[in-house]
Amino acid sequence: MRIGELSRRTGASERLLRYYEEQGLLRPARLPSGYRVYTQADADTVRRIRTLLVAGLNTATIAQVLPCVRDDGERLVPTCSDLLEDLHRERDRITRAMEDLESSRAMLDTVIAAAPQRVAEGMRRSIHSMSEPANTPPV
Repeated sequence: MRIGELSRRTGASERLLRYYEEQGLLRPARLPSGYRVYTQADADTVRRIRTLLVAGLNTATIAQVLPCVRDDGERLVPTCSDLLEDLHRERDRITRAMEDLESSRAMLDTVIAAAPQRVAEGMRRSIHSMSEPANTPPV
């Protein structure tokens, strides 16, 4: 199949499929004309890539992980013994990032809560006016 068909089957844009190839995640065959030719196995690989991206892995990590996972129809299954250590390390990195974001949100909540009442009221009015339709006079 050609790149347009692979895009339709997987929901990944043609540009994204070319990016996956640049990153070494896809290796389509090439016709003498230079056109890429994909197989059903490539479509399966794209689905695995997209699953791993949603799981929070970057493409460099996916390049290392991809040869060591298979799809059992419902989920990805690790097939290499040393892969679990890498996955645990990635999970820990994501957990730290979430904790950092929660800390940042708590700090913002503290700053917001410290706003003088008149500033908070002005902000609420401003937000309320932005949500009103443009042709509706303010109440």
